[in-house]
Amino acid sequence: MAILKTISERRLQPEIIDEPDIDARRMRGALRGLERINWWSGSARILWGPIYQLARECPSRPLRILDIATGAGDVPIRLWRKARRAGVALEIAGCDRSAHAVAYARTRAEKHGAPIRFFTWDALQGGFPGAPDVVMSSLFLHHLEETQAVSLLRSMAAAARRMVLVNDLERTRAGFVLAYLGTRVLSASPVVHTDGPRSVEGAFTFAEARDLARRAGLAGASVGRRWPCRYLLSWRRPPASAELA
Repeated sequence: MAILKTISERRLQPEIIDEPDIDARRMRGALRGLERINWWSGSARILWGPIYQLARECPSRPLRILDIATGAGDVPIRLWRKARRAGVALEIAGCDRSAHAVAYARTRAEKHGAPIRFFTWDALQGGFPGAPDVVMSSLFLHHLEETQAVSLLRSMAAAARRMVLVNDLERTRAGFVLAYLGTRVLSASPVVHTDGPRSVEGAFTFAEARDLARRAGLAGASVGRRWPCRYLLSWRRPPASAELA
């Protein structure tokens, strides 16, 4: 079967949204589509549980969060809204290498009155500014070569004072079919229609994600499946080193 061949081995392909010369109009259309997909698939919900738990453990000050490759910025905005309803103090920042994405995210944050700082930053250049307690990403790891993914996880762990969270696609048959159909139902963007299935073909399996964490030196990291066809990779800095960070 064609689908079995498509997902049996990882097939990383260029995605249109990553093109450096993509024009602003096409990018905005794609980001709107990705917002809807993130809402439907509950990306913020997947991340909220461990963030809320950590915030409750550190009530003396706001929890500092950095979202890398933030795209539309919708996940940080939804986390901020959840935190406000729960009475939890968060200081959230988001970075992306695309100036178009950062401009879009800033506009969305202003519309929602969310005090989130968005800035341009290439997550692959090594190191992250500030001293975030949590470094997280959503749907970014599958864009990378294996060596890049390992390096990124290592950099995220080095920068995070407390926790690393990675919410991403799992490469499965169901995920491929869901991406093909879901992108067409939830978005009118041709960019999203093309990139969605490609993303699943380039995604890591559950076992591959665990191996990436091992190779990056994230001792004790957990990888758990999440609906729909996602996984959450979670790593917490050991208590002794967290106190020194």
